[in-house]
Amino acid sequence: MYRYTWFIRWRWIHTCNEREKGIVMMTFPKNPIEAVTHPDPYPYYADLVAHKPIYYDEALGLWVAASAAAVSEVLQSELCRVRPLTEPVPRALFGSWAATIFQQLARMNDGERHSTRKQAVVATLQPLNTLSISEESHKWASFLAAELSLKVSSLHLMDFAYRLSVYVVASLLGVPQNKLPETAEWVGDFIYCIAPSSSHEQLARGKAAADKLWDLFDTILSTQQSTKDCNLLATLAQKLKRSGNHGGDAAIANSIGFFFQAYEATAGLITNTLVTLSTQQDVWEQVRNEPGLLPLVLEEVLRYDPSIQNTRRFLADDSFVAGQQMKAGQSVLVLLAAANRDPKANAQPDLFDIQRKDRRIFTFGAAAHACAGELLAKSIALAGVEQLIASGIDPKNFSGPFSYRPANIRVALLG
Repeated sequence: MYRYTWFIRWRWIHTCNEREKGIVMMTFPKNPIEAVTHPDPYPYYADLVAHKPIYYDEALGLWVAASAAAVSEVLQSELCRVRPLTEPVPRALFGSWAATIFQQLARMNDGERHSTRKQAVVATLQPLNTLSISEESHKWASFLAAELSLKVSSLHLMDFAYRLSVYVVASLLGVPQNKLPETAEWVGDFIYCIAPSSSHEQLARGKAAADKLWDLFDTILSTQQSTKDCNLLATLAQKLKRSGNHGGDAAIANSIGFFFQAYEATAGLITNTLVTLSTQQDVWEQVRNEPGLLPLVLEEVLRYDPSIQNTRRFLADDSFVAGQQMKAGQSVLVLLAAANRDPKANAQPDLFDIQRKDRRIFTFGAAAHACAGELLAKSIALAGVEQLIASGIDPKNFSGPFSYRPANIRVALLG
């Protein structure tokens, strides 16, 4: 382990990229939060896994879990909650439907409130088989590629990556086609409203977008109940009502929550896959010769360079977690991407191997709060990448070092 870590440090210090205007030396990220948008955070993560598998970061004022063992223990601990006990809803959201949406989300609650809603969400998504999601995803991928003229230019590639998940999820929820463009705009604004680093302008736009999204889904749900239509929104409302939740409000909130979870994560999986294909030329040649290998590529990208790099947990009480004495109210930054590269979880972690055996992926979380939309995200992203390749987007045309959207999700900026 020591020799492996020494090599990682040496390689990182001595690696440079030749650019037309000179030599740009690579450096470690300043901290694990900055790592999300760093050109290559993985040597830094490897260093943390080897030397600081779990530690308290004085500058950030929180615990950091990096190794697979530490990440697993934090995610499985009942005392590590998804929200601080003193602030279940971000204060910045008060006074808008954004606060109501956040308060009702299954993924932002713990205990019985989380359990019943998570069960309803899972039961709603389970009937969606791979074929039905794939057909819906390919339908909208083809539609957006034509609308954005991707056959002519990759200029609108990012629009495609972000809008695709909205079009697919919104359609499954019953949003009419003529409402899809503005729904995508509202979702984009709403996402930034939720982010802790939002500016006053982003908060204002996000709150306004939350109001519009709520009105849209309230109208759709009311119409469905009167016409007996059945889609994801109506199904979720029925299941939540049976579980003792306020069916309508909780269904609207968690339907909007599907966008919250899929928007940047799916866009990142699409663009990060293209980045990987641009840097792994042998893999790209294999995919060109055998397109059926692409699902395996996406599976390895989820481990190798995931869009979801970290998540947070908050201590509900004083306790020992992952061998450390933690105090009530403290927070833990859980480095999912670092755990993916832990050699104890995945042998030869820096090797991109589409045939990897016993692959362990922490990207979708674990235990009670494991993501219920894993199949949906994979299917949408796969359809997106397949459509981009079919539209003539050649990963070899993208060259690094790559820049990333300034957010808590790793999304390569391309096109």
